[in-house]
Amino acid sequence: MTSRMGNLGNDGYKDWRNMHRSFKNHEASRDHMDCMLAWVELEKRLKKIKQLMTVYNFKSTKKGNTGEMVAEFDPVMEEHARRCEARESQYTYLTPKIQNELIETLSNEVKRAIIAKVKHAKYFSVILDCTPDASHQEQMSMVLRCVDYSTDTPKVEEYWVGFLKVDDTSGLGLSNEILNALIKVGLEIDDVRGQWYDNGSNMSGRHKGVQKRLFEINPRAFYTPCSCHSLNLVLVEMVECCPKAKSFFGVVQRIYTLFSSSTKRWKIFKDNVPGLTVKPLSHTRWQSHVESVKAIKEQVVHIRDALLEIAEVAEDSKTKSDAETLALYDLESFEFLLGMIIWYNLLHAINVVSKFIQSEKMDIDIAIDLLQGLVQFLDEFREQGFASAMDEATQMASEEAFRVEYFLFIIDQARSSLKVRFEQFKQYQKSFGFLLNLDKLKCEPLNSLLKSCMELQQFLSHEHSDINGDEFYSELMVMRCYITNEKRAIDMMQFLAKLHGLFPNTYIAYKILLTIPVTVASAERSFSKLKLIKNCLRSIMSQERLNELAMLSIEKEMVQQLDYTDLINIFAFKTA
Repeated sequence: MTSRMGNLGNDGYKDWRNMHRSFKNHEASRDHMDCMLAWVELEKRLKKIKQLMTVYNFKSTKKGNTGEMVAEFDPVMEEHARRCEARESQYTYLTPKIQNELIETLSNEVKRAIIAKVKHAKYFSVILDCTPDASHQEQMSMVLRCVDYSTDTPKVEEYWVGFLKVDDTSGLGLSNEILNALIKVGLEIDDVRGQWYDNGSNMSGRHKGVQKRLFEINPRAFYTPCSCHSLNLVLVEMVECCPKAKSFFGVVQRIYTLFSSSTKRWKIFKDNVPGLTVKPLSHTRWQSHVESVKAIKEQVVHIRDALLEIAEVAEDSKTKSDAETLALYDLESFEFLLGMIIWYNLLHAINVVSKFIQSEKMDIDIAIDLLQGLVQFLDEFREQGFASAMDEATQMASEEAFRVEYFLFIIDQARSSLKVRFEQFKQYQKSFGFLLNLDKLKCEPLNSLLKSCMELQQFLSHEHSDINGDEFYSELMVMRCYITNEKRAIDMMQFLAKLHGLFPNTYIAYKILLTIPVTVASAERSFSKLKLIKNCLRSIMSQERLNELAMLSIEKEMVQQLDYTDLINIFAFKTA
């Protein structure tokens, strides 16, 4: 190889005046072309390794060595592994230290790219939720939501940025952790336009909660409790307000407990009930009660037969008594059957809204429409639902008393709880409402439009406002003439992006609107990765390594977009 290389490849070069000629000759040489072909082949292999590492997610192989696993798929790595095993090479680059450095480099680059996108967007919202890990330490998952317009089509994205280990779970302790985390990654607290947490007092407390402390620092960091948590609490309050509702769900849980507490009784259940299995009630996810009620509603006759069979074969007097009571009293009670129909309709409606709201691409304009639709459903169900439920039933001893003391009671509680728990949404609708309904925006009277623009300017003010109300009004007067097929806020955002800053105040208003999150579902989804990475076998894993592995797993799409040429240079510089 040495004999084939020219002076530039072997001995270097010192004739700087004629350097351009030498470079031109070198580029046309066989040696240069061979090296370029080898580099192109290497680049292709690196892309294959990149895909492989994304799928692999850095799980350990049987021998505990990632490099050996990669060698099975890449010829260069296979040859390198062979030379290392034969001790022909002094530097293996397969040690745990090197692997950890690779993981750290990848994770840092992903996080750097995420923070760059958030800074480019300027305005962002903070989504937080907490859970204990395998070592019984409290981990707070932090997600940032912003409008990503680094591509031609702007879109709303939620990026996971890390787990924060917290020792002080008070409002003060958590708020300090959040502020320190934002400062550490170089983000400004003044650019926060939304806070989204669960309904815990340490997070949502009006006097000492996290939301209150951040709001005191930045009054434009608007707080709204998680919509799914709020819907869950609405159901809790519906049940707690009515003793008969408590009794109904008590029977549902007793049916599950009786069958599931014995393998023999579970076999009797399976022999008699060919379809859905009975399910336990969840104390944290009340929307899932619909599955528990559905299993009984659609198979009540088969379940009754299974209970009677248990009563016949049971040797234990308590089991026999419980089975007979459930079969002959509870399941044949018209009050239970009617309550089952009513609760199934209510739970199904709320569960549908809850699942839609948990979507990763959910925006506040759609969430408001869904919640308004749920309120409308409750209003209609209050007037017509009881008669509809009675049509499915056959008889009732005290119909009017049941309607007043049970049905109207839980429906009125649901309507009242929805209004209280989603009160902040009314503020958003009051401030941003004229931007949500684009059809209405086209024909809004000018004096009303001006008033809405000035009110939004005031709503987004702290020392200075994010928008100028007068300029915003002038922009909307012109812009609404161009609105054609846009229906949603995100459609309007994409339309404005194509105009390249022609309507700056309108662009900012829609960007802030879309930055406001709806649920903490993104933070909760990260908990599944936490349990996979830091499990009982790896409970002493360091916080840094946990965050690095979680970053590569949760933000795998960002990993696939990394430039591996830059990563190689970064890694080479660190290990040089």
